[in-house]
Amino acid sequence: MNDRTITSLANPTVKAARALHLRKEREETGLFLAEGLKIVTEAVELGHAPKMLLHSADAAAHPLLRRAAEAARRGGGQVIEVSRDILAKISKRDNPQTVLAVFEQVFAPLAALEPASARCWVALQAVRDPGNLGTIIRTADAAGCGGVILVGDCCDPYSVEAVRATMGSVFAVAIAKAGVDEFIAWRRTWPGSVVGTLLTATTDFRAADYRDPTLILMGNEQAGLPPELAAVCDVNVKIPMRGRADSLNLAVATGVMIYAATA
Repeated sequence: MNDRTITSLANPTVKAARALHLRKEREETGLFLAEGLKIVTEAVELGHAPKMLLHSADAAAHPLLRRAAEAARRGGGQVIEVSRDILAKISKRDNPQTVLAVFEQVFAPLAALEPASARCWVALQAVRDPGNLGTIIRTADAAGCGGVILVGDCCDPYSVEAVRATMGSVFAVAIAKAGVDEFIAWRRTWPGSVVGTLLTATTDFRAADYRDPTLILMGNEQAGLPPELAAVCDVNVKIPMRGRADSLNLAVATGVMIYAATA
């Protein structure tokens, strides 16, 4: 598709891109918004072509943007030059990135996951905070995890906030989602250990038997693991609290568990 320029804040393309801040719109279209040349470059390098690439005039000559634009064109996507005001409107930020892009969401079916392909995997039950979710996806990528499985009613990994927190890892890590019953049935086929975290557990996380591949199962930020999921773990562990705080942030706790499992 030929490159074009948009100057009107009321343009339907601008409105469609901005609407991707809404979960309902993302679910209906199967699309999501990513901000910044670094994240867009990561996506292109991993084989994800932008469906729409929006950029400011001063970014047009950047070699990485040229590469992303070529990937978009090859995939039948749009490459559009826009004003800073339009970038600000779409991103809902006063100081927007000079590059925004729209991509297709990718969810991996549970049945397609290959446990033996990585030493560690992460399952999250009812995670609510998109910043936590994005940080966990980024940590899973950094540690070489096989993927992140969202169990039950979780926040959207393709929200602008979550994608921002992944720093591009959303394109590198397999993401699957499943209902609780579906997950429990699938867990029965898991070839390694399943390790959950519970405040009431008596086993120290460093003393657990992590048998590859290890599936780390983390509960909701407030409530923790429900009994039906704690029951399917081979062992439930605790991370000791030595100060006044009674718990760790979910993303931090998940990072601790991932590196314990892969030490």
